[in-house]
Amino acid sequence: MPSEHTEVQVRPGAEADLEALTDIYNHYVRETPITFDTAVFTPEERRPWLLSHPEDGPYRLMVAMDADSQEILGYATSSPYRVKPAYSTSVEVTVYLAPHAGRRGIGTLLYEALFKALESEDLHRAYAGIAQPNEASTRLHERFGFRYVGTYGEVGRKFGRYWDVAWYEKEL
Repeated sequence: MPSEHTEVQVRPGAEADLEALTDIYNHYVRETPITFDTAVFTPEERRPWLLSHPEDGPYRLMVAMDADSQEILGYATSSPYRVKPAYSTSVEVTVYLAPHAGRRGIGTLLYEALFKALESEDLHRAYAGIAQPNEASTRLHERFGFRYVGTYGEVGRKFGRYWDVAWYEKEL
């Protein structure tokens, strides 16, 4: 496990990251209500997701890695908010960290890099849906200027119960 003081590098995601990114995401599928996916993915099943986040354009994938071990510690994405054309200047953003990588500022590094990369894009708003409760994610988004806009009550069912999703928005 990396030490607290390991240097973390953030870069655009690449196809070589697919297995590690899939492993991180599958942790949240199996263990948490943070994603409403309920079945784990193979890397091949996740390949279209990875390829939908090129190195340029409004839909990005930024990856944090341990500079020494090259271990992937987490990732952040911007993705289409909705598919209809009038939504094209809005993105949904998210961060996923390796289970042991929390509380080290990696989410902050990822969002700093993601929002910097998006500065030159024709975007107006970013949205984040946070399954409740999730204080760490709420704090991260508020630090980046997101404001609470509402909650979808009991919108998802996972692990035999219903979960609320709080929605946050940020001007870009």
